[in-house]
Amino acid sequence: MKSKITILLLFICTLGGYAQFQPASYMINGYTLPYQVMFPKDYDASKQYPLLVFLHGAGERGNDNEKQLTHGKDFLINNFQSAYPAIVIVPQCPESSYWANVEKSVIAGQTSFRFGLSNQPTPAMETLVGVINSWLSSGKVNTKQVYVGGLSMGGMGTYELLWRMPETFAAAFAICGGGDVSKILHSTKNTALWIFHGSDDSIVPVQFSQDMYNQLKSAGNEVKYTEYPGVNHGSWENVFKSTDLIPWLYSHKK
Repeated sequence: MKSKITILLLFICTLGGYAQFQPASYMINGYTLPYQVMFPKDYDASKQYPLLVFLHGAGERGNDNEKQLTHGKDFLINNFQSAYPAIVIVPQCPESSYWANVEKSVIAGQTSFRFGLSNQPTPAMETLVGVINSWLSSGKVNTKQVYVGGLSMGGMGTYELLWRMPETFAAAFAICGGGDVSKILHSTKNTALWIFHGSDDSIVPVQFSQDMYNQLKSAGNEVKYTEYPGVNHGSWENVFKSTDLIPWLYSHKK
């Protein structure tokens, strides 16, 4: 992976700060995870930058290394190229896997999720941890400003990354997700978290976010919660319009 990063950095420098997304990939034990990486405008290879990992939802799984940018591409470009310069990584989970270790079932048209059934990471999650660690050790990342966020399945993956990589992230945001509260409680003591959900979500129950917020708040963790009245599963559209999220992220450092 380090060689791939070096090649990309040389490519960026040659173009004098080209900042659009570029394809990359990472392999562990024969399992390949494609991802897109974006460098800030006027990228300077001699500096270290904040790192943002953004996780897509289940509908964007695949191996084309493009579909994961369906939701949020403009949001990421508009915020992290110049106003809040960062290296942004957007991985793509293969169709055969899932970010989080969760059991999903549909009964009588109702979708249900069960978390915390196994400590074993999914292949996608195991490889994602490898991607993140490779960037953290590259010398190009300010390790005091590492952030993660995601929507739907990516929100679930965000929660799981927090307990699989404790002390890594300064702040995180989870949109219409869910997770194992018992694992999150202790791993987020030093990570600020902002939770978002639509009140009328018919895919991922809003109760997941309400419970997560209430228990973390009771435990004294730094956590915020925004619930959008009358909004169904696509609450990420509301989040992407927010002018508060990115300044809030950047206000947190390890």
